[in-house]
Amino acid sequence: MKILKKFIQYYKPYRLLFFTDMLCAVLVSAVDLTFPQILHYLTNNIYLLDKQTILQAAIYAGCGLLGLYIIKYFCQYFITCWGHIMGARMEADMRRDLFDHFQRLSFSYYDKNNTGEMMSRLVNDLFDISELAHHGPENIFISVLKITGSFILLMLLDVQMTLILLGVTVIMLIFSIRRNLKMKAVFMDNRVKIARVNSSLQDSLAGIRVVKSFANEGLEKEKFTASNKAFLASKSSSYRMMGGYHAWNSLFTGLLYIVVIVAGGFSIANGSLRVTDLAIYLLYINIFVQPLEVLINFTEQFQKGYAGFKRFTEILDVTPEIVDKADATPLTNVRGEIKYHNVSFRYNNDYNVLDEVSLHIPAGKTIALVGPSGGGKTTLCSLLPRFYDVTAGKITIDGQDIRDLTLNSLRKAIGIVQQDVYLFSGTIKENIAYGKAVATDQEIMKAAKNANIHDYILSLEQGYDTYVGERGVRLSGGQKQRLSIARVFLKNPPILILDEATSALDNESERYIQQSLERLSHNRTTIVIAHRLSTIKNADEIIVITDEGIRERGTHRQLIAQNGIYAHYYNMQFEGLEEDDFLNLEL
Repeated sequence: MKILKKFIQYYKPYRLLFFTDMLCAVLVSAVDLTFPQILHYLTNNIYLLDKQTILQAAIYAGCGLLGLYIIKYFCQYFITCWGHIMGARMEADMRRDLFDHFQRLSFSYYDKNNTGEMMSRLVNDLFDISELAHHGPENIFISVLKITGSFILLMLLDVQMTLILLGVTVIMLIFSIRRNLKMKAVFMDNRVKIARVNSSLQDSLAGIRVVKSFANEGLEKEKFTASNKAFLASKSSSYRMMGGYHAWNSLFTGLLYIVVIVAGGFSIANGSLRVTDLAIYLLYINIFVQPLEVLINFTEQFQKGYAGFKRFTEILDVTPEIVDKADATPLTNVRGEIKYHNVSFRYNNDYNVLDEVSLHIPAGKTIALVGPSGGGKTTLCSLLPRFYDVTAGKITIDGQDIRDLTLNSLRKAIGIVQQDVYLFSGTIKENIAYGKAVATDQEIMKAAKNANIHDYILSLEQGYDTYVGERGVRLSGGQKQRLSIARVFLKNPPILILDEATSALDNESERYIQQSLERLSHNRTTIVIAHRLSTIKNADEIIVITDEGIRERGTHRQLIAQNGIYAHYYNMQFEGLEEDDFLNLEL
C-alpha cells in the first residue's frame, strides 16, 4: 500500500487528463455493451414484424449505432493518444525526481554504487512504469465495467448457465493470482540482472582506453557475456512461467465456451432458452472473456511496472547523509579563515582516517599538505565543502561551523582543482562556463587567459566552440588541467583547494600550470595537496600528515632544518642538489 500511495501521487498533476481518460473508458465500454442488447431487442421484437417496420427499424438502428461508434472513435483516440501522453509525463516526472535525488545523495552513496546500475533505474525501470501508469487504471476500469455489465446481462438471459460460467471464472482467477505472485519475484530478478548488464557495459566503455592499452578486450567480453547470460537465464525463466500462465488461461477461456455450448444445448432442449438468445449469449460471452484476457495480459505489465517502481522508490527512500539544517544560514562576506577543531573522521564505521586533527589556516594564506598516500590529506580537504561530514569535532570558516551553513553557499565559496580533471561532453566554452553559468564571453576569455589556455584555444579551428569529446578525450592532460583552472578562475571563490593538480603532468605543462595556480591562489585561502615538493616551497606553512596524524609543520626552511619526514621526501626528490639550488628552481 505504501508503494501504491507513492504511485498515485504522480497522477495528481494530471487529474483532468486522468478523469477524462476514465470517462472515455466508460463510454467505450457502454458502446460495446450496447450492441448485443440492440441486436437482442431487434431479433426478439422487431425482426418478427412486417417488412416495412423491419426496414425502418434497421435504418434507425444503423444510424444510432453509427453515432455510438463515432463517439467510440473519439474516445478511443483520446485513450490511446492522451492516455499515453499522461503516462509519458508521469515517467518524465519520476525521472526528474530520481535525477534530483541522485544530485542530493552524498559521496558515500556513490562510493558504494555503480553508475551503470543507477542509469538502469533511471532509464529501463521507468519505461515500464510509464506503460503501467497509462494502461493500469484504464485496463482495470474498462475490464471491470465490461465484466460487470456483461455478467448482469448474461444473468438476465440464463441464470443457471451464468452461475456455471461464474464457477469456471473463479477457478481461473484463483489460478491467475497464485501464478502472479510467483511472477513478481522473477520480474524483480529481471530488473537486477539487466542493471548488472548496464553496469558491465558502462564500466567497459568508460574504461575503453585502459581496456585496449592492456589488450583486455577478451576479458571484458567474458565479463559482459557472464552478466548477459545471467540476464538471459532470468528472462528465459520469466518467459517459461509466462508461457504456462497464458497457456493455462487460454485453456480456461476455452472451457468457458465449452460450458456455454453444452449448457446452452441442454437449455434449448429443455425449452428454457431460444436459439436466438444463445446467439446473443455468445456475443456477451465475447465481451465477458475479452476483458478477462486483458486483465490476464495486464498482470505481466503490472509486475514489470511494479518491479520497476519498487526499485525506483528504493532510491528515493535513501536519505542523503549531508543536508542543510532547518535553520542553516548562507555563508556571506567570506574572509577565508579556516579552523579544524579536533576533527576525526571514519568511512562507513571503519577505523579513523583522521583522529583529533586541529589546524588553523589564516585568511589569505597558503597551506600545503604533504605525506604518504592514505594519510588523510584528500579526506581533510573533502571535509571542508562537506562532501563528507566529520565524525567528531568541527570545522569553521570565519568562526562559523560549516554544518550551520547552507551547502550551496558553502560550496560556492570553495574552488577545487583536482588531479583527475572531469570535462563534460560539449565545447570548450561550455566547460569553462561551468564555473559560472551566466558568464559572458569576455569573462570566459579572461578566465582562459589567466589559466594560460587562451592562445591555444584560438589556434583551434573552431576556437571556443571546439568540441572536447567525452571526458575531454581530444585534449592533452595539461590542456584539460588548464581548462579546469579557467573554470575555477571564472567561479572566483575566496577559498581554494588544489588536490595534486600538477602531479601527473610533464615538466613543461607543470610550469605553465604552476604559474596559473599561483595567479589563481593570490589573495585566496589556499590548501595545496602536493607530492612534488617544488610546487609548495613558497607555502606559508607546510604540514606533514601520516596515518598517525600531523607529524610536522612549518615553512620549507624550518622543515629542512628539522631533518625529519619532510626532509626525507626532499632528499628523495632532489638528491644531489644543494638547498639553495632547490630554492632557486624555476617553477
